Amino acid sequence: MSINLLETVEQNLGYPALQKIDPNTQDVLLSDNTLDEDKFSQAALPAVLIGICKYVQTDEGAKDVLQSKNNINWVSKIFDNRSEEVIKTISVYSNESEVAPASKMNLIANEAIIVAKKNLPVNATIEELKVFLNDQKNHILLYLPAVLHLGILLDNNTLDDSTNKMEGPVSSLIQSIGSVFNTPTTDKEVTV
Repeated sequence: MSINLLETVEQNLGYPALQKIDPNTQDVLLSDNTLDEDKFSQAALPAVLIGICKYVQTDEGAKDVLQSKNNINWVSKIFDNRSEEVIKTISVYSNESEVAPASKMNLIANEAIIVAKKNLPVNATIEELKVFLNDQKNHILLYLPAVLHLGILLDNNTLDDSTNKMEGPVSSLIQSIGSVFNTPTTDKEVTV
């Protein structure tokens, strides 16, 4: 992986460094003095990026991202009929009103898509976008708080699985084996 999408978006938008989730407790160690903005970035950055990863797994979603212009309401697109629940969950986690997180989450999504497109070939295919984002997924999951229950909201319980929060040679091997079985396909490959 030549670029770390999560860290690049975090830096480009000026968010504080995220903390990895402890695989044993499934939580990040936040103190009582942790700013709400830090809680917001800890929840929203990985949640939005995972939402984008899931969204582009369909050919339609990948085309939408590749052909998009800036400043789209991505939150409603990537989370579809669950967008209000995801926004509310992040609002509760970060102690913010539901209005502010939605606009900030759209900024995160727009920036992530800009960065992703800059790191793809000029005439990138849907498959290249899917592979690029799929390669980012394991790193993003290291920072996704399980308390958000994003896996339940997105109908993908593997997102909340504690093995996604582990690092090391054995965990990396298991994750790479899982990635082989989770390689994105295009709709043409499915129908052939």
